[in-house]
Order: sequence, then structure tokens, then C-alpha cells
Amino acid sequence: MVAMTKRVKAFEIVLNDPSKTFYCSGDKVAGKILVEVTEVTKVMAMRVVGVGCAKVEYAKGKQRCREEIDYLKYEEVVHLDDHPTDTDGSVVLRPGNKYEYSFGFELPQQGQLVSSYKGKFGFVQYFVKALMERPSQPALECKKHFEIEEPLDVNTPDLLSPTGGMKEKKVTCMFIPDGQVSLNAKIDRRGFCEGEEICIDAKFENTCSRIVVPKAAIIAKHTYQANNRTKIFRQKLSSVRGNHIISGMCDAWQGKSIRVPKIKPSILDCNIIRVEYALMIYMHIPGSDKLILELPLVIGTVPYNGFGSRTNSMSSQDGSVSTASASWVSLPSSAPPSYSDIRRDYSLDQPLTPLLDDYDGGDSPIFMNSSQFQFPLLPAYSEVEEEFNGNARMLPVC
Repeated sequence: MVAMTKRVKAFEIVLNDPSKTFYCSGDKVAGKILVEVTEVTKVMAMRVVGVGCAKVEYAKGKQRCREEIDYLKYEEVVHLDDHPTDTDGSVVLRPGNKYEYSFGFELPQQGQLVSSYKGKFGFVQYFVKALMERPSQPALECKKHFEIEEPLDVNTPDLLSPTGGMKEKKVTCMFIPDGQVSLNAKIDRRGFCEGEEICIDAKFENTCSRIVVPKAAIIAKHTYQANNRTKIFRQKLSSVRGNHIISGMCDAWQGKSIRVPKIKPSILDCNIIRVEYALMIYMHIPGSDKLILELPLVIGTVPYNGFGSRTNSMSSQDGSVSTASASWVSLPSSAPPSYSDIRRDYSLDQPLTPLLDDYDGGDSPIFMNSSQFQFPLLPAYSEVEEEFNGNARMLPVC
């Protein structure tokens, strides 16, 4: 809707399927332009414009960095059905009547669009705009935004492949060597969708004199490019933590899980805006920088179908890791608990907190507002690992 003039009572765009939450490449965007007038009004032409663009804008000192890319440009002149027109193509609208201009156009094929996005320093948006051209008066316009969500399948061989790594760090105290800490972690795939669990297998060793704490978090990295400059915004989304590890001991995670919150999918095909995710596994060391290992993630829209290599999460690691961790982890043989006995608590482990100083209060550009959303019920033994991890005894470092 727009602010109406005295002559125009109503001027708005209504899409044919208002319940449709988003469109994909190749879909048809169709609707009607509704017009009502209070006085006899001559309309020279009614134009429909489809627009899609990505835009980045931020200040760097006194310089204003700005960049824009177009993804959708469509324009046509629409007419009233069964309504007389003058020789110049204009029509006369009279009060008391409701006029409908129909329109429709197809979106470009897959690979030519980018999913809708709204972030701290940029956005990707799509809308339909109607322009009513009248003689001796400025054109009257109205807009209707719609969402684009490009399909991103996490069941590709690349995203189903396991990924992992190892990091170690020497710790010093007043320039005197104080041992080292190390971590070795692995996940069974890189592609996930919202609500899914990421299972982490990891081993942590501590030979320094301090008590360290292993942790894991899902982080988002937003990259904005404009005027040959790059702006990066990082944010922690959810996290889990393990047991304290005292000097000379080690600990192991076997299937430690962290849930993917409700977030926007990865954006990897835009030249000026990128949204990437990673699983950060790290060790908090008092009086020293963290030991950090980041494993890249891709958040998609097509869920995991269960035919990947999800069950062999630690098969390729050294046998000593699985043997050591199996010495203190044993699943109960009793039947799984009833779903009715599981407390439904879908809150994150901690509030959203920034990883960098570049943080805008509670502004979270990748979270979508949806009060009706609920994560699926927890698996039968999802809390068992937490219980056993809490009572696990430390393993001596060999």
C-alpha cells in the first residue's frame, strides 16, 4: 500500500497465493493490481516492474562504501480486460468501481538468483512495483516484497564427506615453557539443515599446569564487499561445553551433539555478500589465547536423507581414541524412555554473543522470526551422552 491521493482511494498489489512464504528459480510470480478512485481519473498506462538486487553499504571512516548487483529486471505494461481505451491507450476510471490489472512473470532459472537476505551491512531483496501514470501528474507507485529461497541440497557427495582436523599449542608462563594442549576432532559430514544435530567426536589432551575447558560452538561469518574493501561480521549462534581437564589428563567426546538453530541457509553465490557457517571446537586456557579448530559447515534447505556415511564417524581415526573413549562410555541396555517423559526445552545453551567487537546489540540478521517453529522431538538417547559425559572419569595422558 501507498499513501493515497484525493483521487485514488486504493492502490495495492495482491499476489495470487498470499500463503506462499517463498519462491524459487523458475517459479511464476503472478497477482493483481487493485485500484479504486474517488473521482474520475484518467490513467495513461499501468506498468509492472519486477526487481531483485543485492546491496552493500557501510561507512569506512569518512568514505561511504557501496556496491549493488541486479538479479532480476522485468517490466511490462498491463491492461484492464474488457475495458474501453482511448486512441492513445489510456483508460478512464470512475468512482464506485473496483479495477483489477492482472500480471505474471517467470523468475530466472536456477543459478541466476540468490536467496533473500537482510544483514547488518547489506541485503538481498525482491519486489514487484506498480506504476500508475497519469497526465500532468507524477506517477503513483506501490510495492510488494516477496522472498526467494534457492534450494541447497546437503546430500551431495562433497557435503556428506567427513571433515576434521588437529590443533596443538605450547603454553608458556612468563616466557617459561608450561607444557601444551591439543585437540583432535571430526564430524561425519559438512552439510546440515536447521534443527539437525551435529555429532562431534573429539579428543583433548592437557599437559600444561592449568585447568582447561573444551567447548564447541556454531558460528556465522558474514562477508560484505564494496569499493574493493571487505567487511566481516562474525557471530556465535549456539554452543556446548565439556568437562574441566586438569593437568596431565585428557578427555574424549564420542557423539557430543550440538543442534543447528533456525537460521538462514548459506549464501555462497553472491559476489558482494557471503554467509558462511563453521563449527568451532576450542579449548579455553586461563591466561592464554584459546586453541581453536574451525570445521566449515554448509546450511542447506534440502534435509539429510540418511544415506550418507553418518555411522562411521570415527572409523578412520587412530584406534587408541575409540578404545580409550569406550572405556568410560557404555550405553544402557534398558528400553528408551517414553517421549512423554522428555522435557521439551528448545532454548539455546547460552544467549547469542559476538566473537568479535563488531556487534550490534541483539541484532541477529540470520535469525528468522517464527513464533510457531518447534524443533523436532529429541532422539531417545539424546540426553544419555550428556549424563555419561558429566560423570566421566579423566583418562591419563600416555
